[in-house]
Amino acid sequence: MKRVYAIEELCLNCRLCEVYCKTAHSQSKDIVTAYKNEEPVPYARLHVSGDNHLSVAINCRHCEHPKCVEACITGAMTKDKVSGIVYVNESKCIGCMSCLAVCPFGCIQTGPFAVKCDLCRETGEPACVKNCPNRALVYTEFGGEQK
Repeated sequence: MKRVYAIEELCLNCRLCEVYCKTAHSQSKDIVTAYKNEEPVPYARLHVSGDNHLSVAINCRHCEHPKCVEACITGAMTKDKVSGIVYVNESKCIGCMSCLAVCPFGCIQTGPFAVKCDLCRETGEPACVKNCPNRALVYTEFGGEQK
């Protein structure tokens, strides 16, 4: 399965991955409108951790056996059997954050519902990767499965 991988040596902490992720998950798909005028407020599905010397984008690993899916009490957290993408059905999520508590990578964020990377499954190309000016994020198959 293809996943997004971060190359921390290339990350400049510009946070454009967050900007474009938030925009891709907005209703308008427009940066200014998404940031200033949209209700409900769109959320970025990844976050950059670090400083100007060393930083990296943190995003969902779409685990082979995702603990978040097992912990979800409403069935809102789902793993697609065909694509392998783990995503949140926002209409089912009650915001209990059981998924956040069990994620070993810290990839789930809080909002009115659990927020996590869905690999931009509706477009097929992650916005964070497409818009990273330094190519610090790559979308590829790599190595073994994350557990």
